[in-house]
Amino acid sequence: MSRKTITKFSAFVIFSAFVVAIFSGCHAAFPIKNEDARPQNLSPDWAPAKVVGKIESPEINESSGIAASRCQADVFWTHNDSGDDAFIFAINAKGEKRGTWKVSGAKNIDWEDIAVFKDKNGACFLYIGEIGNNKLKRAEFTIYRIREPQIAGENKTSDKKNAVATENAEAIKFKYPGENHDAETLMVHPKSGDIYVLTKQISEPSVIYKLSANYSLNETNTLEKLVEFKVPAIPNGLLTGGDISPDGMRVVICDYFSAYEMILPDGAKNFDEIWKQTPTVIDLGEREQGEAICYSADANSIFATSEKKNSPVIQVIRKPAR
Repeated sequence: MSRKTITKFSAFVIFSAFVVAIFSGCHAAFPIKNEDARPQNLSPDWAPAKVVGKIESPEINESSGIAASRCQADVFWTHNDSGDDAFIFAINAKGEKRGTWKVSGAKNIDWEDIAVFKDKNGACFLYIGEIGNNKLKRAEFTIYRIREPQIAGENKTSDKKNAVATENAEAIKFKYPGENHDAETLMVHPKSGDIYVLTKQISEPSVIYKLSANYSLNETNTLEKLVEFKVPAIPNGLLTGGDISPDGMRVVICDYFSAYEMILPDGAKNFDEIWKQTPTVIDLGEREQGEAICYSADANSIFATSEKKNSPVIQVIRKPAR
């Protein structure tokens, strides 16, 4: 998102908060970090956020998505927003560099999120969401699926000039069933392999779309519209990233400032029941422009980054069960 767009968005949020406060006679429950407006309905499951490092690679200047590897310990994958080429970067939990790869057969028009999937045979894959559409002019989008690169000693210090090429990417093409949308949230269910795309809306709730795992690689897939979804914030549909927990029981979503979590009820027969649950708020502390969030591989932490160079790496640890 451009600096001009961010400025307009900030003005919109401040104005909306002012109007709500005036007419409600109380502080609005939205995630702007100041003494007069703190997130409400905080989740009791998570400890306060801590900055545990910073992204050290100068090549990562817009960390727009993040995902924790299910096959390699202490490895997180991230990528830049539009303006970069088709590169992915590996870092550890402290933001230290683990390597740079060029995604073969892919283009970065507006990459917005990344997700992981481990199949029944133990192979790990990355899904990269070419899903941004700020001007709402694009009608077709792509999710690139690649086998997760293996980090070896010789590529831990690689950069764009000597980046290792990944295996050729599969291109999963899709379109929406109705009007065009902008989106920055891509998630893959860890058991079914179903893909979820959540739209980014300024003036109304997000809309959840689904692409079943039996998608086609030979033609453009049409997403299935599920339900509208909103978070306890103003705006309530300006979602910028998300992830499904490794056990498939939780979803974490973020906007520019806070995170929101839903838990699948005991006895639920369908994962999509999770979208009916009321989100609780997870305070991520101070973030300049937060667009990336994920669960750790053991689901005991949430990690978040921001755009800009040397972004802080934020960790929120799950509290012990009572």
